[in-house]
Amino acid sequence: MKIAMIGTGYVGLVSGVCFSDFGHDVVCVDRLPEKIALLERGEVPIYEPGLNAVMARNVEAGRLTFTTDLAAAVDGADAVFIAVGTPTRRGDGHADLTYVMAAAEDIARALTGYAVVVTKSTVPVGTNRKVAEVIRAARPDADFDVASNPEFLREGAAIDDFMKPDRVVVGIENDRARDVMGDIYRPLYLRDFPLVFTDLESAEMIKYAANAFLATKISFINEIAALCERVGADVKAVSKGMGLDARIGSKFLHAGPGYGGSCFPKDTSALARIGQEHGVPQRITETVITVNDMTKRRMIDKVFDLCGGAVNGKIVTVLGVTFKPETDDLREAPSLTIVPALVGQGAQVRVVDPHGQKEGEALLPGVDWAHDPYTAAQGADCVLILTEWNEFRALDLKRLAGSMATPRMADLRNIYDADDVLAAGFVAYEGVGR
Repeated sequence: MKIAMIGTGYVGLVSGVCFSDFGHDVVCVDRLPEKIALLERGEVPIYEPGLNAVMARNVEAGRLTFTTDLAAAVDGADAVFIAVGTPTRRGDGHADLTYVMAAAEDIARALTGYAVVVTKSTVPVGTNRKVAEVIRAARPDADFDVASNPEFLREGAAIDDFMKPDRVVVGIENDRARDVMGDIYRPLYLRDFPLVFTDLESAEMIKYAANAFLATKISFINEIAALCERVGADVKAVSKGMGLDARIGSKFLHAGPGYGGSCFPKDTSALARIGQEHGVPQRITETVITVNDMTKRRMIDKVFDLCGGAVNGKIVTVLGVTFKPETDDLREAPSLTIVPALVGQGAQVRVVDPHGQKEGEALLPGVDWAHDPYTAAQGADCVLILTEWNEFRALDLKRLAGSMATPRMADLRNIYDADDVLAAGFVAYEGVGR
């Protein structure tokens, strides 16, 4: 199959690379010449474990190429995937579909034969039908179908998620489109990974419903964590006891500083707006958003309290600023709320993150960057763990405490035991929900 992938952001690049690894001929398209030049040099603009190797293998095999020429990429393609950004629109919480509709117009002008136009971007219900309208308006003679194929990739585990998915969701309207999509995903079907074929609207809704449910689990356990602190319970024990119930499951029941990233904040906001527009308010999702914002602010209070009520003039070492480990993504990360609050209240903030500095330098002004935790903790008054990178899970706690002016730890990911921290020489430890 010949595939054109419009957009080389996180979703587009990972999807394009993985489709080429299935044996398809894939052309990835981007409007930015400098980005295409970077990819043609074999450099990956995002940090995603394993992506470099898979990309290099398929470029060498001749199955994967990159271009700024959308028309050439679409010419003769069996499927054209739209994988452009759908950021939250300022002011109203809606997903901004500007890039999706612009891509649809460009595709319409470039179509030379039958193709399935597949929306990979996360879009509100009804978007795929609008994409079809845009294409028909631009090219009444075009021979095409539309399909909805939402992605469910976890940053930091995207290659494995694509190659071994829990399910692949495809919204289609006829057998012709189903046959094309079935051929594209045939390597997964042959290995018994579920392909869920449904209508367009259901496929679009599945994506939002799934992400909203996962975000709900996070906000739920963070509220329980706040209550645990008041009543003397340990949220880690509560989470374990809950998660062993097969009806609930343990995933996403880890208390912390709130969710962030490219999906949950954007998708919960969009789902809430969709509900309001259709007169069916999504009260649970709306509350999830509120609780997540409150959780981030509660973490700021924790650090202030740990430091005696104020951080002015104190040195705070922050370990991790990406929204999760194994990514360089800071979008909507708790650090973007917590760190500026510390800087704004007069703290000298030193930051260590294995892959977050490149993006963080622009997003977190006023901080000092260090390459290792021990250097960053020299003379510090508090160590704040914000992202649970493996590098931070087995620190030499005695060494860390011995180098600090006042050894205090705010462990906002609960990766250490309070007794172990205090035995290593720390004078104070603060976790979440413990």
